[in-house]
Amino acid sequence: MPSISDLPPGERPRERLDALGPEALTGRELVALLVGSGGRGGSALGIADEVLASVAGSLRTLGSASPSAIAAVPGVGMATAARIAAALELGRRASAEVRHPGDRVRGPRDVFDRMEPRLRDLPQEEFHALLLSARHSVIREVFITRGILDASLIHPREVFRPAIAQSAAAIILVHNHPSGDPTPSAEDRAVTKQLTAVGRTVGISIVDHVVIGDGRFVSLADTGGLE
Repeated sequence: MPSISDLPPGERPRERLDALGPEALTGRELVALLVGSGGRGGSALGIADEVLASVAGSLRTLGSASPSAIAAVPGVGMATAARIAAALELGRRASAEVRHPGDRVRGPRDVFDRMEPRLRDLPQEEFHALLLSARHSVIREVFITRGILDASLIHPREVFRPAIAQSAAAIILVHNHPSGDPTPSAEDRAVTKQLTAVGRTVGISIVDHVVIGDGRFVSLADTGGLE
C-alpha cells in the first residue's frame, strides 16, 4: 500500500482535515492521523486498517480496548497505542460534558443521558455518585471506585464525605455493567441498601441507583431496590 506522502495532496488525511474539518474524515483516516508516519509495519493508512480490523471496524470496541491490546496490532507499538487510547478517552469525556453541574435531575432518564456516554464502553465497572441540591440540581459528580461492585469494598465514607463537604441534600448512585445487561445483581442491591441505611443516619438520602447497560438502564428506585 502506498504511503500517505505518495497520495495526491487532496487525498491525504491531514490536508483533508485542514480543508474540510475532522467530521469529513473516515474512521480509517482519523486513526491514520494518530498512527502518524507509519514505519516498518506499513503505511499509516495500512496500520489504521489493521487496527480497525482487530476490532471488526467498531470504534466503540476500540474505545474499550486496553492500550496493550492496541499495541499488539502489527506496526502499532505502545506510543501509538497510547495516542489512540488517549484520543478515544478524550472523545468519551467530551461526550460526558454535554451535561453540566447545575442541571436538574428529574428522573433516571436524565441520569442515563448524562452518564451513559462516559460509561457505556468501559471494560470494567465504575461506580459514581451524583451529589444533588435540595432541588435535585447536580452539585458535583464523584468517582467512587472501579471494579466489580462489592458491598464489602464500598466504604460509605467515600460516598458521604464529599456529599457532606458539598452540603449535598441527596445522592444518586450510578454504575455500568460492561456486559450490556443493566439488570441489578444481588451485590448491586446490597450496596444500595447499605448506603441507603447510612444516608438515613447522616441525613443525606439516596434517591436512586441507576445501572447503565448498552443503550438501556434500570432504576433501583423504580424497582423497589431502595427499600
